[in-house]
Amino acid sequence: MRLLLIEDDPMLGASIRMGFQPYGFTVDWVQDGDAADEALEAESFSTVLLDLGLPRKSGLEVLRNLRGRRDDTPVIILSARDAVPDRIAGLDAGADDYLNKPFDLDELAARIRAVRRRRDGRTSSVLRHGAIAFDPATMTVSYHGKTVSLRTRELALLAALIERPGAVLSRNQLIDKIYGWGADIESNTIEVHVHALRKKFSPGIVRNIRGIGYVLADEYSTLVD
Repeated sequence: MRLLLIEDDPMLGASIRMGFQPYGFTVDWVQDGDAADEALEAESFSTVLLDLGLPRKSGLEVLRNLRGRRDDTPVIILSARDAVPDRIAGLDAGADDYLNKPFDLDELAARIRAVRRRRDGRTSSVLRHGAIAFDPATMTVSYHGKTVSLRTRELALLAALIERPGAVLSRNQLIDKIYGWGADIESNTIEVHVHALRKKFSPGIVRNIRGIGYVLADEYSTLVD
C-alpha cells in the first residue's frame, strides 16, 4: 500500500516512514502544502496522512483542494490540534479520520486499514482470492490453509492485485503501488516478482494480459505471456 505523508516535522516524518516498513506500507513524504498539492495532482496514493499546520499552505487547504478535484483518496488527519472544533473542521472538509498527536503507530496502521476497508466496502480485514488469504493486520498469507512466506516486494505485489479483484493493473501502476520515490528499479522487476508468486502459489495465479498488464486469476487459468 502506497501512502503519501504530508508532515513538516522532520523527526516525526522520518519516524513514520521508517516505522511503517514492517507493515508493508510504501511511504512517500512531502513537507509543505504546495508540494502536497503537486504530489496529489501528479500521482495516486492508497491513503493520505495529513498534518494541518503546514508551511506555504495549510492542511485544510490541501484537503479542500483534493476534494474539490473530486478525488476520493482516503485522508487521515494527524494533528496536535485536539480541540473539538478542529476535529469537526477537518472531518467536514472531507477527512475520513482524525488522529491526535502523539499517536501509536500500531493504532495509525489499524486506522489506515479501517478507512481502506470502508472505502472498498469490505467488513473483513482478511482479503481472499480463491485459496489465497492475505491478512494486512498481521502481514500473513496462506494458500489452501498453509502459511506461505513471501518477500517484502512479493507481498506488496500480491496486496496490490488482491485489493483489486478482477482488475488488470499495468506494470507502471504496480511499480507505483510497490515502490516509493527514488527507488532503484530494474527494468524486469515486476516480472521477477510475478515469477516468484507463480512459483509459490501456482503457474496460473497471476495472468499477463499482453500489452495491458497483470491480473490475479484463477489458479488454473491459462497463462498469457
